[in-house]
Amino acid sequence: MSLELTVTPRGPYSLELSGRFASDATRTFRDGLFTQALAVDGRVELAQAWQSVSGTVTIRSESAVAAERLRWLLALDDDHSRFLVRVRDDRMLGRASRELRGLRPVRVPTVAQSLLRAFCGQLIEAKRARRMEQTIIRTVCAPGPESLHAAPSARDLGALAPSQLRRLGLHARRSAALVRLCRSIELERLHDQPTEAIARRLERERGLGPWSVGVVCLQGLGRWDRGLVGDLGLVKLLRAMRGRAVEAWETAELLEPYGEFSGIASVYLLAGFGRGLLSFDAAAAA
Repeated sequence: MSLELTVTPRGPYSLELSGRFASDATRTFRDGLFTQALAVDGRVELAQAWQSVSGTVTIRSESAVAAERLRWLLALDDDHSRFLVRVRDDRMLGRASRELRGLRPVRVPTVAQSLLRAFCGQLIEAKRARRMEQTIIRTVCAPGPESLHAAPSARDLGALAPSQLRRLGLHARRSAALVRLCRSIELERLHDQPTEAIARRLERERGLGPWSVGVVCLQGLGRWDRGLVGDLGLVKLLRAMRGRAVEAWETAELLEPYGEFSGIASVYLLAGFGRGLLSFDAAAAA
């Protein structure tokens, strides 16, 4: 890797917190080193990043294109300080926002991968969904160094027959919907559209609900204003808060107070709940 770029993240940033659960078929995060495979000009390149004790993040890559893509994937320039200020005194998220203040959602290289992730993750346990996604990517996408693969493009997924995805573990209806979307929408152009227009377009598709749209917006497009409504982790959190069974749609009430930050609030709620950093009164919440 001949190119090296040193970036000072805007606002508080921790690669350790952000990359902790980011590993998939296209990347790894081990011992502080983030390694990402990227498709550049018809070949698969590697780009790597690590953070120094001073807070700067060094990116090493084979090309400037790969370096800039990794910079975007890690959200190094997307300061979330306004969100932290807003929730600093929030009864539920206040402690989590202070202890996890460097956490930012890591993105995926293509909108198509975020759509695949959304379809794989519907109503199933997260580890099983990740295994399914990895199987599909490793079967469909070009391999690169260190056993990593490039992220799928809409063309890669749209070239498949739904039956091929079904054999790889994806439900038949979801397979058909994924292929149809990859063939009918120029997914990367969604970057140029406002979030509400994207949500309206995707939710017209059978099999795509608020949670799936949230995954695409948060991980595929880098938007923080669309929450993960219906996430199973948020369902568990709300169940603990209310002391009763809850429906997936009720999690919208959990995210509503965070408005334009409902996407990144979803991430902090899930991370804070997993670490026991949230404060809530179950009796009052019921």
